Amino acid sequence: MKIAVLPGDGIGPEIIEQAVRVLQSLDEQFELETAPVGGAGYEAHGHPLPDGTLKLAQEADAVLFGAVGDWKYDTLDRPLRPEQAILGLRKNLKLFANLRPAILYPELAGASTLKPEVVSGLDILIIRELTGDIYFGQPRGVRIAVDGPFKGEREGFDTMRYAEPEIRRIAHVGFQAAQKRGKRLTSVDKANVLETFQFWKDIVTDVHKEYPDVALDHMYVDNAAMQLVRAPKKFDVIVTGNMFGDILSDAAAMLTGSIGMLPSASLDAANKGLYEPSHGSAPDIAGKGVANPLATILSAAMMLRYSLDRAEQADRIEAAVKKVLASGLRTPDIYEEGTTRVGTREMGDAVVKALAA
Repeated sequence: MKIAVLPGDGIGPEIIEQAVRVLQSLDEQFELETAPVGGAGYEAHGHPLPDGTLKLAQEADAVLFGAVGDWKYDTLDRPLRPEQAILGLRKNLKLFANLRPAILYPELAGASTLKPEVVSGLDILIIRELTGDIYFGQPRGVRIAVDGPFKGEREGFDTMRYAEPEIRRIAHVGFQAAQKRGKRLTSVDKANVLETFQFWKDIVTDVHKEYPDVALDHMYVDNAAMQLVRAPKKFDVIVTGNMFGDILSDAAAMLTGSIGMLPSASLDAANKGLYEPSHGSAPDIAGKGVANPLATILSAAMMLRYSLDRAEQADRIEAAVKKVLASGLRTPDIYEEGTTRVGTREMGDAVVKALAA
């Protein structure tokens, strides 16, 4: 099994190193090949997604991705900025379904921003459509307005659009995931304002006919954001568009104690995927050895489960993470009084040790 390892920028190399150590501690034979991406790709080859990196990702059975971005690249033309690498990988690998589980481990109930009685037992799966919406819609750019109250002035514009097949395939992913969990699916839209999302709502409702065992409800995105902090355990599986999913999954991350605990999987139609922590590159703490590697380690577990058909090994990693948290070890982002503060490497050491026990 060939895994493309793309560490990226900021804390990316530090957290990827720990996930790789965990994979190497398993009784499995993996072919791991590393390539530059993001700012590192630009520095090495003049582009955030070098041809060699893309080729490796296309040929691999799965991709383990760190994070991209650094403030020093903000003055580059947009096509050369590090963040274009992840967009390019999603597009070229046809990764349309982003799965972001938000699980609160009992040991981290005190680290959540919500009261324990509101959030304890949280287990949500957010499914975000990944290749459509305003992120990729054309036309886009900056122009002189040809109409409206500011005709003749400069304006920026983007296009929100979804084709029926895009909505149908992500809806199927949502319903099938719900069948394996609590059989409840919430479709999040803004159908009261946006034609695109009235269309989304209509298509999801039609797909629901194929899944009579799943309860479907529709919720406007502003209400969904409010309910995530008011009564998050009412959700089971959420399916939504690219932009709404980006925002809601980051909000859900904080319910778990830290975004450093949130893994993710981005899958194509054949379950080949790119696996990454939901957080960014955090250049302000890069090199300090304080980043939380658990989201990346848990992303590697998702990789084993969804793309490499190694569910037992995925279970082992997740159990090891639970054991480490139960022992009281915490990186700074999840530290609270009475626990033991450790760094990135020490947390990786602890997970490897727990796997060997």
